[in-house]
Amino acid sequence: MRHPHTRTARRTVVGALAAGLLCATGLAVPAVAAPAPATSARASVTPTRADGLALTPPMGFNNWNSTNCRAEFDESMVKGIADLFVTKGLKDAGYQYVNLDDCWALPARDANGRLVADPVRFPGGIGAVADYVHSKGLKLGIYTSAGTKTCNNAGFPGALGHEYSDAQQFADWGVDYLKYDNCNNQGVDARLRYTTMRDALKATGRPIVYSICEWGQNKPWEWAAGIGHLWRTTDDISDNWGSMLSILKQNLPLAPYAGPGHWNDPDMLEVGNGGMTDTEYRTHFSMWSVMAAPLLIGSDLRKASEATLDILGNREVIAVDQDPLGRQGAVVSSEDGRWVVAKEMKDGSRAVALFNETGSPQRIATTARAVGLPGAAAYTLRDLWEHRSYNTAGTISATVPAHGTVLVRVQPDRDWAANPPAIELGLDGSLLLEAGRPATLTTTVTDLGRTPATRVAVSLTGPAGWTVRPESAVRAPAVPTGKALRTRWTVSAPAGTPTGSYDLTLRTSHRSPGGVRVEGALAFAAGVVVRPPAGTSHLSDLPWLSAANGYGPVERDTSNGESAAGDGHPITLGGVVYAKGLGVHADSAVEFYTGASCRTVTADVGVDDEKDGRGTVAFEIWADGRKAAATGVLTNAMGARPLSADVSGAQVVRLVVTDGGDGIDSDHADWADARLVC
Repeated sequence: MRHPHTRTARRTVVGALAAGLLCATGLAVPAVAAPAPATSARASVTPTRADGLALTPPMGFNNWNSTNCRAEFDESMVKGIADLFVTKGLKDAGYQYVNLDDCWALPARDANGRLVADPVRFPGGIGAVADYVHSKGLKLGIYTSAGTKTCNNAGFPGALGHEYSDAQQFADWGVDYLKYDNCNNQGVDARLRYTTMRDALKATGRPIVYSICEWGQNKPWEWAAGIGHLWRTTDDISDNWGSMLSILKQNLPLAPYAGPGHWNDPDMLEVGNGGMTDTEYRTHFSMWSVMAAPLLIGSDLRKASEATLDILGNREVIAVDQDPLGRQGAVVSSEDGRWVVAKEMKDGSRAVALFNETGSPQRIATTARAVGLPGAAAYTLRDLWEHRSYNTAGTISATVPAHGTVLVRVQPDRDWAANPPAIELGLDGSLLLEAGRPATLTTTVTDLGRTPATRVAVSLTGPAGWTVRPESAVRAPAVPTGKALRTRWTVSAPAGTPTGSYDLTLRTSHRSPGGVRVEGALAFAAGVVVRPPAGTSHLSDLPWLSAANGYGPVERDTSNGESAAGDGHPITLGGVVYAKGLGVHADSAVEFYTGASCRTVTADVGVDDEKDGRGTVAFEIWADGRKAAATGVLTNAMGARPLSADVSGAQVVRLVVTDGGDGIDSDHADWADARLVC
């Protein structure tokens, strides 16, 4: 379900489609044919548009995530993006659409009812912009809404009631792609509105890719395959880990509905906008590609770093997204935030994503057989971020950094022996250290290949001043298939080291049977932590280890508010105001270090009153890997509910809020007066 928030100025006035929040306004809306009967889920898998468009997921750029409606969105910017597509190699990598989002038009139509481009932003008109983009061998996209106005506060004209004339204008301008939003829809049936625009676009005779943007409100994956080429499955993405993760989880189950000419669209890319780490952006790009999602760059390419361009330009990852078989990756396993997602490729290989949702390194493993490959003596495994090939006896595994993804392509291969054996680097032991107190880590170097690794060596390094000392062997003359070199290490941070995250690196080298030297590395973070003070503390006064939130940041002593930090309100449950607590939004997880020294967590929990009766959530308290307490589903009408958990012996306490099983819609949750007793 769409999240009915004001996200910048974009979602401010929204027609209520299913909920009936807006009544009929008396606006004249042309009659259109009744919607076709709903098709079955299985029937919707088969594409019914035979126009040959979007046979692979569209790739390109959309300005909204980086500029919104600011003045910098203009003709010069759009032409500059087209230039950068060429000079930065993005066109050659497969990106072709340069798409204008909202705010390109004047707020009023002309005397003939036609759309008018903003003469300040686009002095040459949209047709001139299209000509320029086409001159670069690229295509132009445009935006409007299936309502009386678009989503911006300024009230730009929507296409409801003007579908055929607007579509003809787009065609006359040379538009190649239409994003059709859902604001101010006046309660008109969604299928009716989107089908009308499909017919209007078809009537122009110009091939135009049609992107349905109704936020997944009416499950378009079940009915839109014969209407649009792609459809949004979720609300808008934000440039933070919680938002990206929530959207990923909503889109993954929809794999059966995607295919050539009809794609699930989990929204634009945030890569490069600055709200996530490069590790998280690589996960974002990897998972969108495995899901055969449209790859629409949402960052300002004029300011893009080399790291951003390296991610967006990874042609081996792009090839996964653009594979002509058109399968969306399917979930193989997802236990405890360790995800395996496999995508069948046209050449018979499998692209396999090992995705770590959690805040610490995790071993994630599967097998060639589990991802659908036939039995073989060995397989070639290609790491699509390292750009290296290895041989494996059938195991596909890696220790994946927090919030990271290892993306590989695996296939039976008669020439597998030409590649060195795949090596997995592993960790065992807590990565949480108290300054001045030694901790023990065990590292492993495991041969996954069919051939032995020889002359194996391993090293572990940490920050300057840290003690990192091996307590067992760091070399082995050979490591056979399935065996490992295990090394025990003493690691300590100097007394007085500030709390925080510190980088350590595990490095290894070995030689293949052919004498080729192969090096590998695993970078990971260790946290320097302090135990909570004895007695009772408010959790909002303690440092957390990690915090993931479905919308905006976790807030201390206020409600979640909107997407910006610090925009919450006093925590209020059932009319009762609380001075202390945590304001979150499903899906959320906040972790605290307790160092086996604490006994109980208590809180009053519920859906914050700021959502005016909306929202359903469920609360959980975890002590290490054990669920210590849970509420079941709570609604806004229930007010506060007490929740208490015994967390004795736990190193880490995790506070979790889920969406209650009904999708994410206004799920603002409070851990009011949350306390920890140690």
